[in-house]
Amino acid sequence: MKFQVLSALFGLTISLAATAQQPDELFEKIAALDSLVFTAFNNCDIKTFESIFTEDLEFYHDKGGLTDYVHTINAIKENCERKLGLNRTLVPGSMEVYPLGDYGAIQIALHRFCHVENGREDCGTFKFVHVWKKDKETWKISRVISYDH
Repeated sequence: MKFQVLSALFGLTISLAATAQQPDELFEKIAALDSLVFTAFNNCDIKTFESIFTEDLEFYHDKGGLTDYVHTINAIKENCERKLGLNRTLVPGSMEVYPLGDYGAIQIALHRFCHVENGREDCGTFKFVHVWKKDKETWKISRVISYDH
């Protein structure tokens, strides 16, 4: 069911047979890319963060609706300028990765965001889906769904 929803949402053809297995190589590649994205996020490395998304990015957020590449990058810049100390970690064991034919891959997982507010740590764990587009040897996130906030 979740793959039919993703297929309809993104206009992608997904083979259910291909999703039944998680190729180790693909899983490891997406895990490494996830680490790269959020190391950049946690360290306010805007240049790296900018390079990991396609320019036609669609970012769906259950509270904020649909935004684009420019909005996403500007939001990260603003968070960094406000020195929120926001830190993201992937919840261990939560990640699933599925191939998307010759397009790329789907990453589904939980991540935890924390920052210190009023002298104590404030954290939340949320669900997300990243659609990764592979162009030759370059991988970029083309679609994000962030939900369960």
